[in-house]
Amino acid sequence: MTSFELSQKTVNLSPYPRPQTVEGEEREELTDALLKWLLRERGMIAAFSATAEKKRALIRAAMNERPAHPVPSDVLAMQDRLFWTESIERGIVEETDLSFGENGIGLWQGDITRLAVDGIVNAANSGLLGCFLPGHNCIDNVIHSAAGMQLRDDCAKLIAAQGRQEECGDCKITRAYNLPSRYVLHTVGPMIRREVTERDRGLLRACYRACLDTAAEAGLKSIAFCCISTGVFSFPRAEAAELAAGAVLQWKMRNRDVPIKVLFNTFLDADTSIYKSILSMA
Repeated sequence: MTSFELSQKTVNLSPYPRPQTVEGEEREELTDALLKWLLRERGMIAAFSATAEKKRALIRAAMNERPAHPVPSDVLAMQDRLFWTESIERGIVEETDLSFGENGIGLWQGDITRLAVDGIVNAANSGLLGCFLPGHNCIDNVIHSAAGMQLRDDCAKLIAAQGRQEECGDCKITRAYNLPSRYVLHTVGPMIRREVTERDRGLLRACYRACLDTAAEAGLKSIAFCCISTGVFSFPRAEAAELAAGAVLQWKMRNRDVPIKVLFNTFLDADTSIYKSILSMA
């Protein structure tokens, strides 16, 4: 069974419906109600005297720390209206707003949670459940926090179905829920302890290949890669970018009949400069 087949068998991959947006007093009421539910679940009392920004930070923190288990449908409805409104406010970047070369590869700097491509790649950890540190700024936390509580629940089902933690260089796919993209592809990159080994290089290449294989099997037409393993996993940025570009180019050469557009998504100026240099020679 392929990784996509496991995902397809275990979680719902049909399009997730977009809720109505919310504003004004109704938004305040939804925020209060969602915070109240999250804190009550932990035996705490909601801080209704806090500012809107503080309440939203408390919601994110409670979500980050919350174990994976089902959420009542009425609570998800509140969350979805609030989170989808925030997605729109961040500014959705459509595929038509992006530039791709003749080889179908592009580069874009910014927040990956704004991209309305078919799939975005999340640099996950082996637990596959997202980051549990409240408000942490790693991409795993950012994606889970913007998508909603359903994402962790789906990932937990996948881990339970395969009966082990996620292996480095593999890929799982879930719906993206309240993100503009349709799907999130979760992959675990190598963590560098001292120096980069050939095994580390091979595993990083495998991450890109596995994501592209899964995207192709799922019928995706566009995918955005974050800079896998270059954050807290400490893979040197320049070498990681070279391996990423090489793996993608090699995959596209071997799969010329699969029309997937590939976007390298960067956040830091340093990464953007590295990719610009590499892609100009591709």
